[in-house]
Amino acid sequence: MSEKRYICPVCGFDELKEAPYNKLNEPSYEICPCCGFEFGFDSVDNQIAFTDFRQRWIKNGAHWFMPKLKPKGWDFQRQLENLNKIKK
Repeated sequence: MSEKRYICPVCGFDELKEAPYNKLNEPSYEICPCCGFEFGFDSVDNQIAFTDFRQRWIKNGAHWFMPKLKPKGWDFQRQLENLNKIKK
C-alpha cells in the first residue's frame, strides 16, 4: 500500500507528506522541498499568495529549495501541470 502524497499549491510538487491545510484550514507547517514555501508561515505570517510566491520562485530560476531531494528527470512544466489536479 503506497503512502498518500499531496500537491504543493505553489509549484505543483506532488510528493508532500501532509495536506498543506486540513479541513479546518489549519496549516501543516510542512516546507515544500521544491519551492521552499512553508504552509502556515509564508501564507499566514507573511501573507503571501500562492501565485505571488510562484511567480517570484519562477523569476528567480525555479531552483530547488532542497536540491538533494530533486528527482532525476525532473520536468518543470510537467510539475506545474499538477496544479490543475488541485480541487478548487
